[in-house]
Amino acid sequence: MGDTKKKSRWWIRLVVGLTVLCGVPVALVIWAAHSFSQAGEPQPVDCAAAMEFAHGRLPADAEDARCTEAHFQDSYITVDFRMPRAGVTDWLKTTYPGGKPPFSCDGDLCLEVDFDQALYVDVKVVYEDGGTALVHLGSFDT
Repeated sequence: MGDTKKKSRWWIRLVVGLTVLCGVPVALVIWAAHSFSQAGEPQPVDCAAAMEFAHGRLPADAEDARCTEAHFQDSYITVDFRMPRAGVTDWLKTTYPGGKPPFSCDGDLCLEVDFDQALYVDVKVVYEDGGTALVHLGSFDT
């Protein structure tokens, strides 16, 4: 009678051990697949933090600001906002004094800034009716 209990306990330990031995790697693979499936997905972020990443600040008269970030191997930050058209040029000159116009621009005004080849900022401005400008700022690091 005593031998039967020892055999049943031995099998229980074997089954539990195999479950743990096989279950932990499977759980890690499932967790990694889930994590990588969300990598690089844009997530909302505070605009002050987004502009700090882009080495700038939102203008005081900015409206409708929406900011997102995405991280995988590089970090990508986008900032979209509206501001009075009259203040765009001054804001760009004070925020990104080293900026240069790109070779091509599909907006009304564009600017590229390179921070020691570690951070890049692209700004595109589209003039809207009513004296406003839609500003799209994209920033990424390498």
